[in-house]
Amino acid sequence: MILRMSSLFLRTLRDDPADAEVPSHRLLVRGGYVRRVAPGVFTWLPLGFLVYRNVENIVRAEMDAAGFQEVHFPALLPREPYEETNRWTEYGDTLFRLQDRKGADYLLGPTHEEMFTLLVKGEYSSYKDLPLVIYQIQTKYRDEARPRAGILRGREFVMKDSYSFDVDDAGLETSYQRHRDAYISTFDRLGLEYVIVSAMSGAMGGSASEEFLAMTEVGEDSFVRCSACDYAANVEAVVTPAPAAVDASDVPAAHAEDTPDTPTIETLVDISNSRPDLARSDRAWSGADTLKNVVFMVVDPEGNRTPLAIGLPGDREVDLKRLEAALSPSIAEPFEEADFDQHPALVKGYIGPGILGEEAASGIRYLLDPRVVAGTRWITGANEKGRHVYDFVAGRDFVGDGTIDVAEVREGDACPSCGGALVLARGIEIGHIFQLGRKYAEALDLKVLDENGKLVTVTMGSYGIGVSRAVAAIAEQSHDDRGLIWPREVAPADIHLIATGKADEVFEAAADLAQRLDAAGIRVLYDDRKGVSPGVKFNDSELLGIPTIVVVGKRLADGFIEVKDRRTGEREDVAVEDVFDVIRGILEA
Repeated sequence: MILRMSSLFLRTLRDDPADAEVPSHRLLVRGGYVRRVAPGVFTWLPLGFLVYRNVENIVRAEMDAAGFQEVHFPALLPREPYEETNRWTEYGDTLFRLQDRKGADYLLGPTHEEMFTLLVKGEYSSYKDLPLVIYQIQTKYRDEARPRAGILRGREFVMKDSYSFDVDDAGLETSYQRHRDAYISTFDRLGLEYVIVSAMSGAMGGSASEEFLAMTEVGEDSFVRCSACDYAANVEAVVTPAPAAVDASDVPAAHAEDTPDTPTIETLVDISNSRPDLARSDRAWSGADTLKNVVFMVVDPEGNRTPLAIGLPGDREVDLKRLEAALSPSIAEPFEEADFDQHPALVKGYIGPGILGEEAASGIRYLLDPRVVAGTRWITGANEKGRHVYDFVAGRDFVGDGTIDVAEVREGDACPSCGGALVLARGIEIGHIFQLGRKYAEALDLKVLDENGKLVTVTMGSYGIGVSRAVAAIAEQSHDDRGLIWPREVAPADIHLIATGKADEVFEAAADLAQRLDAAGIRVLYDDRKGVSPGVKFNDSELLGIPTIVVVGKRLADGFIEVKDRRTGEREDVAVEDVFDVIRGILEA
């Protein structure tokens, strides 16, 4: 069917929406692809829904080609299964909760592990039924605290989620690899530039986990790649290599000193190097020699609050996303003045290891950065206002209750695989695959009889693709300063045909070409609007981003029609009698 702009439900906008933060949001709204309904909630307009369906169809085709079977669950789900896995509580405020008229609790599904597990439990009971992979493409709901970036991070979104069910871990590994291969095929077809990185499993649980990230500077996810090997990981999953222990036998005994007017690490380092009684004999002190102790209040899903102190080199900050991943499903909140009031042993700005630890006076759990190894020598707080301790040696003068790897990852840090330099980049998560293991099967008692007649717990994998998010990711990667540039397989049309001017013969020739293209199975967006200037039509064609633009205009009198490549900007005047074949050749290339 030809899409005629004279009757198409479409209004393009000249100005950016006031709340647009990223190009995809700005261009999808301006191009009339989506419209905002509420924070994090959007309506798909006709052109936008065509793009969305093209993406969905590619995802579905690749899942089917891999041999996976499609099912469809409701979005409205009962509370009880999520109680059994404790996720009714663990999801916290992210979960949309509601009650029916009888007071029974329900939720709007943020993800469907419980439903898939119970479905298979109700149908299968033997190892002969496995392996099994089933999937759905379904709307999900998460009450994001700060929905942003248009459809990139919304409260309502569409995901493809699939689940594998196997008798043993070897079967799970095979299912995981099948999904990995299918995802590569899917994202290749979508025309995305992406990277596969190691990731944290987080609240999903399980062991092995990888993310597929579409590379873009506006992405919410930071990741690293090694400049010397093939290592790649989300920053939350980066493992800091612990240095070897240091011989500290010649380090002087720890000593507390007055350090007035040192509100920052920089001022502390300056005074330490400028005073002969504080300076080191072997080299100058640096920010990396200071031990910063940061206290957070950890809140578990039941609302219980417990203080946690983290010791790390003073030249680094705690990465809150890495901390969130390490503590999940608990969350970390800032240590407020009221919390200091309840823990008077903590001297704000001068907290030192001397009072930290579960066995120490404060009773506050104390976890150390992996770089704080035995023998390392530090400047740290003396637990007295205006004073610091020097030559404080890990293992000799203090110990922690364990380690936590949550310091910021920096460009040039050592690769945990080969020791090479890490390079930082940003991306949008478009897919995530997990080896869940038996977490949900155990919680919901999913077992089958093995070949020896013994009941065994099924092992599972979980695999997601953000279908609606993929539309925005493609837009982020495929645009210029004039508008969108869709890859052909996801574009709402193959050809944007424009009739310009007022002459009847131009519109007649354009209509005839549109009919011939449509009859050949070529998708046509035809700008047949009369009384609209050529400039407006050309601007709309650039904004809408159909990969090939065909202009029937004043050159028709000379026997030519213009064909333009939206991606490269290259234009060609083609003889009227050849234009159909030229267009078909472009599409078949």
